[in-house]
Amino acid sequence: MITARDDRRRTFDAVPAGVEAESWWGRAWVSALEETSRDPARLARGRAYAVEGHVEAVTVTPGRLVAYVRGSRARPYRTELALSPFPDSVWSEVLEELAADPGALAALLEREVPQSLAGTVMPGPGELLPRCSCPDTGRPPCKHAAALCYRAARLLDEDPFVALLLRGRGERELLDELTRRSAAHAVRERPGAAPGFPGVPARAVLARGVLPPLPAPQAPPAATGLPPAYPADPAAPDPLALEQLATDAAARALALLTTGEDPLAGLSLWQDAVRLASAHPTAGLTGAARTLYRDLARATGRTPTDLARAAAAWRQGGLPALAALEEPWDPPAGPFDRARPALLAASQGAFRPDRNRLTARTRQLRLGRDGLWYAYESRPGSDDWWPTGTPSADPVSALLG
Repeated sequence: MITARDDRRRTFDAVPAGVEAESWWGRAWVSALEETSRDPARLARGRAYAVEGHVEAVTVTPGRLVAYVRGSRARPYRTELALSPFPDSVWSEVLEELAADPGALAALLEREVPQSLAGTVMPGPGELLPRCSCPDTGRPPCKHAAALCYRAARLLDEDPFVALLLRGRGERELLDELTRRSAAHAVRERPGAAPGFPGVPARAVLARGVLPPLPAPQAPPAATGLPPAYPADPAAPDPLALEQLATDAAARALALLTTGEDPLAGLSLWQDAVRLASAHPTAGLTGAARTLYRDLARATGRTPTDLARAAAAWRQGGLPALAALEEPWDPPAGPFDRARPALLAASQGAFRPDRNRLTARTRQLRLGRDGLWYAYESRPGSDDWWPTGTPSADPVSALLG
């Protein structure tokens, strides 16, 4: 939190470049000193000092602007410009004038000194008092004070609140007071008028009480919807790629909503490619889907057929089904001892075991590490097995599903 004391001391390490003041208030600042000087040569040397960067960091407090100015000696001179701060009675008049004039208030918020304050805030001739630790005993200002004056004018161009700080008020406390006074003016102008926006009385908000329970969350949708249509534009990204990204993002969001788990967590490049391809069944592939299969297969070093088979397994049962497709393993004897008689009893024929697989001509069952059976089919005389059906803990149900 910035206190009034903190707000009333500011140090500027870097003053904007240039010497000539650009704003009317910056020029008024320079004129206040130039009109009291009877030595144009000193002013010219002070201007040259300002151009050459002899003025170091500038510190501003109420009534005083101080900086060290390097001259002909090795040690810089402490130079200041004094300006009488306003008493509280004058500040009250200034604040009331600003609060009652929306144009003046807007100008101040745009970091401009309102013209209505020209004769109040800015110093007049003889009001800006220079002091310097240099040995120049002539009539002020000395060249060091003149240099500080020219540099301070550029500072005022950029931040007119410096002039208000010299008069005794910091920027934050000034704006806070103006906010309060502006609100009071608005109430006086429209007594009893309701605000033009919805709200709740502060008394009701701060009153202690028991909050009502939050409403029940909405049920998640059963499936994702169709992605938006992206028009083709030579300067825009590929619309097919955007459609794919939108579809995939929706699928991931639905999975997170319903399961609390990200479907991408821990997937390898190949597994993620299979997941993406599984959203597009190989039957009746569109041109966009064929392009996706080709690009994903190329990126993973596989063939489109490999990817299509893996995508079919993913649609069959996700990552465990993909593992059943690609990872033969040696299960314990128990599941096979129960599965083969059950298949015979269901008139499905005799199945030959081989590692985690039971095969009978064009049909095959693969036991996954998750304990589920995954059905496969192949053409007669071919060893080209493709996933089919729905996995089940019952081999007969998996085979007939």
